[in-house]
Amino acid sequence: MINKRYITTISTLAMLLLLSYCKKDPETTSVEEAQYDESLYNFMHGSFPAPDFNGNTPTNAGVKLGRMLFYEKSLSRDNSQSCASCHLQKFAFTDTARFSLGVEGKEGKRQAMSVFNTAWHDNEFFWDGRAHLLRDQSLKPIQDPLEMNETLENVVTKLSAKKEYKDQFIRVFGSDEITPAKMSLAMEQFMNTIVSNQSKYDKYLAGEVTLSPSEERGRKLFFLEYNEFLPDQSGADCAHCHSGFNFSNNQYMNNGLDANGQFKDDGRKAATEKANDLGKFKVTSLRNIALTAPYMHDGRFNTLEEVLDHYNNGIKKSATLDPALDATTNTGLRLSAQDKSDIIAFLHTLTDNTITTDERFSDPFN
Repeated sequence: MINKRYITTISTLAMLLLLSYCKKDPETTSVEEAQYDESLYNFMHGSFPAPDFNGNTPTNAGVKLGRMLFYEKSLSRDNSQSCASCHLQKFAFTDTARFSLGVEGKEGKRQAMSVFNTAWHDNEFFWDGRAHLLRDQSLKPIQDPLEMNETLENVVTKLSAKKEYKDQFIRVFGSDEITPAKMSLAMEQFMNTIVSNQSKYDKYLAGEVTLSPSEERGRKLFFLEYNEFLPDQSGADCAHCHSGFNFSNNQYMNNGLDANGQFKDDGRKAATEKANDLGKFKVTSLRNIALTAPYMHDGRFNTLEEVLDHYNNGIKKSATLDPALDATTNTGLRLSAQDKSDIIAFLHTLTDNTITTDERFSDPFN
C-alpha cells in the first residue's frame, strides 16, 4: 500500500517543477509599460473660491509632467536654464535680479513676475497681457531670444529622446507623441497648483492668530481710502488696486511711474495697440510681497519703503494715469514714517513661507 505522505510529497515536487518551467527568465521580463492615468489631482483651494481651469483640470500625471517641464533645462538652447531659473521657489517663484539674464547673457526687458495663484488670473498673462491663457504664456519664454532662445521644434526633439518623458506623456495624454500644445497644458496644470494661502493674514482671518499693534494699524491704513479734505480720516488706499483674496484687482493700470514723454516701456499698449493703454501694467498680487523684490515691471524699486515713498509723494502725471491715484497728487498720501512702517509690517503678514519649501513645487530632479 502506497504511503499517503509519499504521494503528497511527490505531488508537491511535481507542482514546484511545473511552476519553475512556467516562470519567466528574470532577464526577459518586460518593464511595466506606462499607462494612461486620468486620476484627478487633489487641488486644495482652502478659503479661496474654486477656480475655472478652462478645460484643463489638473491630474496627478499632468501636474507631475508640468513640474518636470518647469524644471527642465533642455527647454533652453544651451540646456542651461529652465523656467525655474527665473522663477525661484525660495523667492515665491520670482527672480531677485532686476532683469533676468538669458542663455546668452542677454538682459531681459522686465522683472520676472511671480508664479503662484495663477489659477485665479482671468485677465491675460505677462505684464502687458499679451498671452491669453497660462498655457499660452508657458511657451513664450522658451522662444524669446532674450530668455531661453530655443525653438519648440528643437525642444520636442530633445524631449522625445528621453524615455521618461515619452512615458509621462502617455500617462497624461494616452500617447507618447510630444507636442508644444501638450507641453503647455501640462505646465499650466503644474503652475496652477502653486497655491499661496497660508500666510499669517490668512490665519488672522480664520481667527487663529492676532496681529501685532503695528500690523493691525498697518492693516487699517492699507484698507482706508484716501481723503483729501479730512487728513485724520485718510488712509493709504492700497486696496483700490490690491483688493480681494489675492490682493489684486487683476486689471492693467498706470500707477504713475513715468510722466508724459518719459515712457521707456509702452506696457499694455504693446499688446493692444490702444493709445489709452500706454504705461499700463498688470496689477500684481501683494501676497508674498516681502519676498519678491525688486518691485514694479522694471524692478526700479529695491525696497517696500521705496514703493511707499512713490505712492506717498512720487506719482507722476500722465494722460493714462489712474484717476484715483491722480486725485492723491494734490496733497500726496501724507503718510508719516510711522504710517509707512506699520503698513510694511502688515505687508509682511502676507508672506506664506510654506510655498517656499513645499516639496510638491520643488525641483523633481534633485
